[in-house]
Amino acid sequence: MNAEIVEELAPAFDIEEPPSAESPVVCNSPHSGKCYPAAFLRQSRLELEMLRRSEDTFVDELFSDAPVLGVPLMRAHFPRAYLDVNREPYELDPRMFEGRLPAFANTRSLRVAGGLGTVARVVGDAREIYPKRIPVAEALVRIEQFYKPYHRTLRKLVNRAQKGYGFALLLDCHSMPSNAGHRDERPRADFVLGDRYGTSCSGAITAMVERTLRAQGYVVLRNKPYAGGFITEHYGDPATGLHALQIEVNRGLYMDEARYEKAAGFETLKDNLSRMVAAVAAYTEAGLEPLPYAAE
Repeated sequence: MNAEIVEELAPAFDIEEPPSAESPVVCNSPHSGKCYPAAFLRQSRLELEMLRRSEDTFVDELFSDAPVLGVPLMRAHFPRAYLDVNREPYELDPRMFEGRLPAFANTRSLRVAGGLGTVARVVGDAREIYPKRIPVAEALVRIEQFYKPYHRTLRKLVNRAQKGYGFALLLDCHSMPSNAGHRDERPRADFVLGDRYGTSCSGAITAMVERTLRAQGYVVLRNKPYAGGFITEHYGDPATGLHALQIEVNRGLYMDEARYEKAAGFETLKDNLSRMVAAVAAYTEAGLEPLPYAAE
């Protein structure tokens, strides 16, 4: 890998640990990275403004009070357009690479078909990132250099929480465009909670998060249009005490989506999310036991 990129992305991710108390809850922001390597920008046919459309801009900041509440916060610094850790490690589109992919690569998933694999082919409304095919070796190095260390570290955080409490809850924090999933017959969602239709998280936890957000005045939907990605599916196993819940926040609540700037509602939303994380941490510590949970 280009040493320039490694240096630019150092560290590729970080963890903000609680000052003292621990919790069974872990917050993760895998798509809020905004450090775009210069070599990647030169390689792309798109301007930075377009590449940023796949970012979960400011999501790590929205959840930045988590450590004060006893909850560790992990976040990526590399951008999703460069490498997506919410995919399988080798979910790759053969149409975008020069050379042969490994036989074990998943080349047929719906996400690959849409151009949104581990190394994305498109951003925004299907805008191609690269003007020509890129070497397979480059994708494999990104996976080895950044993807695998990210997941090893996230797994350690979740395992530590489970070891301390007998169970763990991973809140996977994301954002969605303000027009995502909008239908005339459905209310515009402020939040979409994804628990893979009850298979990645105890229904009691999902319901508690939904109640908390609704009590703050938000419109909350479950699983449509976002049921959860690879992280939710891979880390959520309620039968073994591991719960994973994806939280999608409507960007219109807190930012100017065209200018990538915070809007007037940012601080209010951040405060409300801090109250939600505190409520979830208190609920899991008091309301759950280290026993299997069946999905509702």
